[in-house]
Amino acid sequence: MTYDNFRFELDDDGVATVLVDRAGESMNTLGVELVTELATVVDRLEQDDVTAVVFGSAKRDFLAGADIRMFDDFAEPDDAIAGLTAIHGIFQRIEDLHRAGGKPVVAAIDGACLGGGLEFALTASMRICTDSDRTQLGQPEVQLGVIPAAGGTQRLPEVVGLAAGLELIVGGRPARHRKARKLGLVDEVVPRQVLLDVARKRAFEAIGSGAESSRSLGLSTEALQRLALEKNPAGRNFVFKKATDTMLEATGGHYPAPERAIEAIRIGVEQGRDAGFAAEIRFFAELVFTPESEALRSIFFASNELKADSGVDSNAEPRDVDHVAVMGGGLMGGGIAAVSAINAGDTVRIKEIDTAGVERGLGYVSKVLRKRAKRRRMSEFEVDRVRNRVTGTTTWDGFGSTDMVIEAVFESLDLKQSIVRDIEAVTSEDTVFASNTSSLPIADIAAASSRPETVVGMHYFSPVEKMPLLEVIRTDETADWVTATAVQVGKDQGKTVIVVKDGTGFYTTRILGPYSNEAQFLLAEGAAIEDIDGAMTDWGFPVGPLLLADEVGIDVGAHIAVILADAFGDRMAGPPLMQGLIDDDRKGRKNGRGFYTYDKGERGDPDETVYDAIGVSRDRVTVDRTVMADRMVLAFINEAARCLEEGILRSARDGDIGAVFGLGYPPFRGGPFWTVDTMGADTVVEQLEALAADHGPRFTPANILVEAARDGRKFRA
Repeated sequence: MTYDNFRFELDDDGVATVLVDRAGESMNTLGVELVTELATVVDRLEQDDVTAVVFGSAKRDFLAGADIRMFDDFAEPDDAIAGLTAIHGIFQRIEDLHRAGGKPVVAAIDGACLGGGLEFALTASMRICTDSDRTQLGQPEVQLGVIPAAGGTQRLPEVVGLAAGLELIVGGRPARHRKARKLGLVDEVVPRQVLLDVARKRAFEAIGSGAESSRSLGLSTEALQRLALEKNPAGRNFVFKKATDTMLEATGGHYPAPERAIEAIRIGVEQGRDAGFAAEIRFFAELVFTPESEALRSIFFASNELKADSGVDSNAEPRDVDHVAVMGGGLMGGGIAAVSAINAGDTVRIKEIDTAGVERGLGYVSKVLRKRAKRRRMSEFEVDRVRNRVTGTTTWDGFGSTDMVIEAVFESLDLKQSIVRDIEAVTSEDTVFASNTSSLPIADIAAASSRPETVVGMHYFSPVEKMPLLEVIRTDETADWVTATAVQVGKDQGKTVIVVKDGTGFYTTRILGPYSNEAQFLLAEGAAIEDIDGAMTDWGFPVGPLLLADEVGIDVGAHIAVILADAFGDRMAGPPLMQGLIDDDRKGRKNGRGFYTYDKGERGDPDETVYDAIGVSRDRVTVDRTVMADRMVLAFINEAARCLEEGILRSARDGDIGAVFGLGYPPFRGGPFWTVDTMGADTVVEQLEALAADHGPRFTPANILVEAARDGRKFRA
């Protein structure tokens, strides 16, 4: 029998090898057609001539989860319940092959085994995975605002234990092969080349043995103690409480899915597996219609679209980049060098003005490598190999073969222009010059260039090796192939990339201007530091605007504020507070003096002496946090809308991704444009107009918002 989405082979010993190969798709996902055909495959596996089963993949990844596009086909919760109930029935039949039918089932896993893919693999009696860096197993459903609903909330804790199961499901982070083996999630790790051979051998060896994979075999004393703890009610209550406390600390209670996941797992533990299965289906059907899930799915689709976006509207192709030079060995330069060498595999040369600067840059790369080795993400051999690709210099030696130069020096136009001239004297005409600036117009930097078509902006976020966004800035003269090359380099470095039009502050820095200014206006009006920051963390931001100023550097923020005010006038002018902070030598965390106190680098309480420095009474005025959040958020959203109106943004999609991935805009709110769509543009305009009446023209709604309100138009939703 032939199938559209599976390859089926039965050997002389009765071992069936079933490879998932979803038709018409580059990656295996659980779509309607695949699930429907899986039922007919199981019909065949239940026949007497099959003695054992190996499930694998004909594609690079095992099974990357459910086809998220299916979620939009659900008109009501009952549709989701019906679909999930059908999948449960099929998965139970696979589990029954070995539990009731005595036929060993081995899942042979290479690459991504996530979400519904892991739930599929959990129905097997044994799991074997490869030692590839691509191989990862996990239940990331909470990142889409839902929970595992094909048995994962029950089978995963059964396999790895309650505490580990909660961590994997509620945290949503996948486990790579080493951790998966340690947890007992997989029984064996093998090279990719022999995966199917080993899986068939293990399946054949288990025929007639009746043996199930046992997670208790070979576990450490510590692991066995955890198992013992989970077997008594008091111990389980402790584990559930700890998981709940950790979850609430991480989510602030803004995400309903993790709470429902814990509840489904608890129901299964206390009332039995069938009750747990029923609960996870019911909870999923509720969650998939929540605004949080819709917003999170919008981000998922947008980020996937960007993976295939070249950043240009023409057919221009990116040039190959193998040799990268980084100007500056500070935190930004060192981070850029690290992701270029580690993720992109480039040969990197760090240029600094003195040996100490070079050593700082090389030291930063080594620091990143050591962390990866400590987490067992890289072997010592790999660390040495990458380290050997990164060199440093105080001269221009070696720049003749450079494909791209990324400049990461202080925000000084004169300095950056001088670097452009120096670089062009020692590199070829096709060498791309990219400036990592957060505020200076790229065209102003390119004014010093003899080949401005090769100049582009690449705005990274700190710390570079952790922050996911890269903002590529094109000028009117930047060649399409240069923009496309910068985008591809960013993707190779592991970044989510948006392309924006040149202009002061570009997109991300610019929209932070009014947001930060509004925090300062509130401070000047007498609001407390902790209430201003608390208003935004309550709203969902990871940190408030004043703490963010400490982290970025108050001096850096003040410098950028001047640039923005010069470019945009009174609309971008904040209250005259910053000079008092600068005069008081407050630079934030880096010198231990900011809006907060610091002791040996550890942040403490708000610094009450700040009020004296800025000339504001220490007597605090109580302002409702919701009111404060509305002012700051609407200032942020209004400026984002202006950027779309002026063509700084290519799309509202890019605006949402830039805000979420670069600035910590709450993912469950979907980004500023998704928020407008959720609230309604008419409501947003009405609130902005009310604020403008109370606080002045800085809140005047952007024309594009007024038009959307008039026409009933949405930006994304």
